[in-house]
Amino acid sequence: MNCSKLLKTAAITACLAAAITLFSVTNLSAQDNSKKDSNDPGAGTTDFDNPTLEEITVTARKRVESLQEVALSVSAMGAQEIKMAFATDVRDLIFISPNTVLDDTSQGPGGVAAAYIRGIGVSEVEKNFDPAVGVVVDGIFRGTMTGSIERAIDLERMEVARGPQGTLFGRNTIGGVIIMEHSKPTGVLGGKFRANYGNYETGVLDGVFNFGIGDKLAVKLTGAYRDQNQGYFTNLVTGRHDGKSEYTSWGVNVLWTPVENLELEYTLQQERTNQDTPPLLNVGQPGQLFCDVPIWGWCSPNTTTPVSGGRYLTLQAYGSDVTNPFPGAPFTPPGYDAPFEGPSGATFDADTNQFEVRWDLTDDYRIDYLIGKWKTDETAVNDWDGVTQILFHTSRPAQYKQLSNELRLTYDAGDKLVYTVGGYYWDSEYQIQLQSYIGFVVPSLVLDLPQFTDQGSKSLAFFGEGDYSFNDNWTLTLGGRWTQDKKTTQQTGIVTAGAKEEWNKFTPKAAIKYTINDASMVYGLLSSGYRAGGFNGRVDSIETATTPYDPETLDNYELGYRSQWADDTLVFNATYFYMDYQNKQEEIQQASDSSGTGQVTRVVNAADATIQGGEFELMWLATDGLTLRANLGLLDAKYDSFVVNTGTSDHPVYTDYSDLNFRRAPKATFSLGGNYAWDVAGGAITLNAVWHYLGAHEVDFANKPELHNDAQNLVDASIDFSNDTWWISGYVRNLLKADGYQIGFDVAGLWSYAAPRTPRIYGVEVGYRFGSSE
Repeated sequence: MNCSKLLKTAAITACLAAAITLFSVTNLSAQDNSKKDSNDPGAGTTDFDNPTLEEITVTARKRVESLQEVALSVSAMGAQEIKMAFATDVRDLIFISPNTVLDDTSQGPGGVAAAYIRGIGVSEVEKNFDPAVGVVVDGIFRGTMTGSIERAIDLERMEVARGPQGTLFGRNTIGGVIIMEHSKPTGVLGGKFRANYGNYETGVLDGVFNFGIGDKLAVKLTGAYRDQNQGYFTNLVTGRHDGKSEYTSWGVNVLWTPVENLELEYTLQQERTNQDTPPLLNVGQPGQLFCDVPIWGWCSPNTTTPVSGGRYLTLQAYGSDVTNPFPGAPFTPPGYDAPFEGPSGATFDADTNQFEVRWDLTDDYRIDYLIGKWKTDETAVNDWDGVTQILFHTSRPAQYKQLSNELRLTYDAGDKLVYTVGGYYWDSEYQIQLQSYIGFVVPSLVLDLPQFTDQGSKSLAFFGEGDYSFNDNWTLTLGGRWTQDKKTTQQTGIVTAGAKEEWNKFTPKAAIKYTINDASMVYGLLSSGYRAGGFNGRVDSIETATTPYDPETLDNYELGYRSQWADDTLVFNATYFYMDYQNKQEEIQQASDSSGTGQVTRVVNAADATIQGGEFELMWLATDGLTLRANLGLLDAKYDSFVVNTGTSDHPVYTDYSDLNFRRAPKATFSLGGNYAWDVAGGAITLNAVWHYLGAHEVDFANKPELHNDAQNLVDASIDFSNDTWWISGYVRNLLKADGYQIGFDVAGLWSYAAPRTPRIYGVEVGYRFGSSE
């Protein structure tokens, strides 16, 4: 695929579309821009005499706005679309956004997100790696990718804002933001409950119950239980099916309206996950130690098949099943075990507490205050080598906590000027008590190597963004954010050292929007992003423990076109973007003689890059009951310079990686989905299907051939019968059994490991609703 030609085509198409609209104003039907009261963006209206698409509203600028009027690249979906996707988690919903990839790295429990937008993201389990794509749940930014694969329970909407969101969302949103919101308490007696059973002996029960106390207090109770009693992987050593999991959550959401212009909302949620440690596959190749040494000889038969012989076959062993890495030498297995009697190989606990104030001071001024605490506690015993011998295992108990405060003042008098100003304070800490069990270094001895990490992060920011409308056609947006970050690190174990550092950064934003008519507009945007600096979490020397890496920055330039056609039954949007990536942070794995594990992961500011592409989105209410949705993403991501010192400061060795491809940056992504609903006796039937094309891409920094993903076609489908009180549905996800890798690592020439995406899933769901459940 010639990407440069595709990008030129994208830019020309967007310009032509805007020009056609501009010069055919007189031929367009008058558009009704009156606001519709809907929490379900993209749904059709119920007026079948004059069917139209509902207005799509988004909150990507911290206030409710029409998608078609925002000078920003953002995609959104609402509760009905989420329901029809039968999503387990946010990965099943990400198809709404072009140039977006979201994988579970399988490196730890609770879901470790590898979220990439326009080729920008992070693929790591260690919490010293700040996110490059922000995940925001009910207004709270998640400061780590562990636990950021949010469950799709009671989700009311999801938005994906592409490009740096440095003004209103701040640091660590350099690639974009994934925004998820749950439903609010209704204050009216009602509820909905569902039971789901699928293959792999998977059962799901969850429910939402709303009620009011008087006319000022609304309460929502939620609960969920998911038990997958059979994993996706067949273990050839134990005969078991690895990958079992058990998830339980409950929550209380209270909304108090003491007076008409004031809302106080409190949310408490607890989540508990017990699961097998995510299985990994050894995909070792000639030239790597675990393959080349004859007594091990863990070599894959080719670059597409793991050592086990299949992508859902594993050779991992724990406890008494572990075999001697040096046959004939004395051997005692290490003193840990990951029993498989029930899902007990790993645990992940998460607690959320948040309180929000929404106060309309006057008709023109509004204050929002949000304080949130998110705390996680996890354990995991990992067999990273993926074979029967104990070559490289770890025990990784870790604790994380964050506290954030945000205060915003919004002015909107319905006139020329609208603005939001505010302040933000962040405080987080994570600890990990890492024990590495290394069996390939010394014959007859499994090295037990402790390395404990304690890192803290504090951030203070002040921000503002405002729109000024010169007239009905022209609107100027200006914004900026000043951020101060302070970080500390303390390492104890093989390496004992500590350090601290701080950074300041201002990220500006400017946009100009021209409204062509009531149905279309064009815009130009300049936005900047900033990802904080920090300290390495995996270390092999005082130098790697105490030398900080610096922030990375990105400047984004966009031209966008938004339009509605055919009496509000067709939406077509197009965007061209060009991004200048500077001081890019890269996680480099390299051999190490001093770590005891034979390798170390370092973060270095080694790269500059240029990223450009096009994005096209279409939604069409083709006939009464039939809605189609499509998007196309084109991407060209290239390093301008990527030279790394793979030696030491005293003995530098410079290696040029400039010819490598970005990770998770396919040249093309495409999605086409549709749902068709019609009335039948006693209710309605809805058919839903989505095809998502994910172009060929890399998941490993070094672009190793055994970790390359060919293009994948992901197809999901469902059928649903429902009426006012109950529904029954059948669904299938990954119909074509795509088995591309979600994660892949070449571990410093020792071996490579990988993990595939979830295989075909199917099941049946029955649900019941009563009263006011939505």
